[in-house]
Amino acid sequence: MNICVFLSAADLDARYTRPAKEFATLIGKGGHTLVWGGSDTGLMKVVADGVQEAGGRIVGVSVDFLAAKARAGADEMVIATGLAERKRLLLEKADAVVIMVGGAGTLDEATEILELKKHGHTDKPVVLLNTEGFYDGLRTQFRRMEDEGFLPRPLAELVFFAEEPVGALAYLEESRGVV
Repeated sequence: MNICVFLSAADLDARYTRPAKEFATLIGKGGHTLVWGGSDTGLMKVVADGVQEAGGRIVGVSVDFLAAKARAGADEMVIATGLAERKRLLLEKADAVVIMVGGAGTLDEATEILELKKHGHTDKPVVLLNTEGFYDGLRTQFRRMEDEGFLPRPLAELVFFAEEPVGALAYLEESRGVV
């Protein structure tokens, strides 16, 4: 399974890097491929390193203005001409999506895949890995959107909130029929 991970390229402390590394190891040991933003910095590097160290493949999709930060040792690297093309290519290459901790770019990527799911343009499973309660506020907001009629589909059909990496991968594998 090709698992697209949206996450930060910032250097973060162990409360975020430990679960990211754990999830990366699960991807690699599970024989899955990481599809990610291609950066060789911060949390993106932690995840790419972990997948490769565990024997998995990594497929990066960077963007022209960040190409200097793209990982040289990826199994495949594509350089998109802009952010919209990058998101499109990431989602095209993915069978499933995991959203880890991140900033505005990660949130943009997350809302795009959820909007596509909301309108029935994709059926790819989406997991928000809620490390250290990072997405508690977003979960509250999504529940309010659901309760007040802003979501035409139940929230549970759009996204699964996982508190731990093992739960995230188990959900994806079950959703995609991987045993």
